[in-house]
Amino acid sequence: MSRTKKLGVIFDLDGVIVDTAKYHFIAWQQLAQSQGWTFTAADNEQLKGVSRVRSLELILSWNKANISSELFERLLKEKNERYLSLIRDMDESEQLPDVLRVIEQFKAMGCKIALGSASKNARPILNKVALTPYFDAVVDGTNVSKAKPDPEVFLQGAEALGISPEACVVFEDAAAGIEAAHAAGMMAIGIGQPTHLGHADAVFPNFTVIDDALLKQLINGQ
Repeated sequence: MSRTKKLGVIFDLDGVIVDTAKYHFIAWQQLAQSQGWTFTAADNEQLKGVSRVRSLELILSWNKANISSELFERLLKEKNERYLSLIRDMDESEQLPDVLRVIEQFKAMGCKIALGSASKNARPILNKVALTPYFDAVVDGTNVSKAKPDPEVFLQGAEALGISPEACVVFEDAAAGIEAAHAAGMMAIGIGQPTHLGHADAVFPNFTVIDDALLKQLINGQ
């Protein structure tokens, strides 16, 4: 790991702060089935951290399907509507375990906090789970044009915080997100399984296993 003291912390949203991946899976699977396509849980793993447009492009390629640009746009809208209906009743109980403790600990250590997500629904989700006040900056799919593994979202996050990239640490659950963090020159901490995130600087199954002492070590670049 980098020994640079970390002043900024950037969190991905889906699978890190909240488990919206399950809702994305249901929405994409329903959409695929409506078109006679297949979409599995393994396919869904490959869409983590990927934009909606690129996700649909991948689903089309996996199913060897060609559709008109008009249908493509309609399906993008339909998928989002399905997803929004599924997350409508989210509340703070859907924060992943110990996320709030970790954010509060970083705040107590003087860190600035940003969100770096491909989701265009990031802001309403943060509101639903009562975490918006903790974030100094939010960069999401409405701000960026390049999907992870391009580092744009994290570089914008660092700029919004007024902190150099090398002084930021990223928490991600997707391989594309880890690549994006490294491309931005940032430390990348994986939340999930090492089989998917083995190239991260460190991998933890969830935040419950990261105690406050370890958080301090991460911030101090140890």
